[in-house]
Amino acid sequence: MAVPRAMRRLLRIRGMEEEQRQAALESALGDLSRLEAALAAVQARERRGRRLVTASAETGEFMDRIAGLEEMRAGRRHAAALTPRIAEAELAVTARRREFLAKRVERRQVESLIQKAEVNEAVQAGRRAQGELDGWFLSRAPRRGGADGGAR
Repeated sequence: MAVPRAMRRLLRIRGMEEEQRQAALESALGDLSRLEAALAAVQARERRGRRLVTASAETGEFMDRIAGLEEMRAGRRHAAALTPRIAEAELAVTARRREFLAKRVERRQVESLIQKAEVNEAVQAGRRAQGELDGWFLSRAPRRGGADGGAR
């Protein structure tokens, strides 16, 4: 008996679900990556502000010092806003990864069942073929023997 179509259909469904979960994981990873890049840009802005403040201390430019302090403040404010969003994105990535791996396990379980069924089917087919050969050989054996019952 062949592997039931329902099992093959289930395997296709599990494969599609796994692909969907993988796409969701990749999307979540992309979101996290964008947020981390934004945080790095904001931190660079804060560093530029610090350098501007340091440079203004050497040159005595009051406006550069104010601009540097404002850049530092803006950088800290944006970093404070991005940090919780990054934490949420990391949780989302963890959840999507867990879902993806669960679907992969489900698909592999179905694959395993199908492979076992195919192996069992092949073993049964081999046994049937061997039984047919044995039957054919036994049906021919008495005719070959001649008058003494097959002894040579």
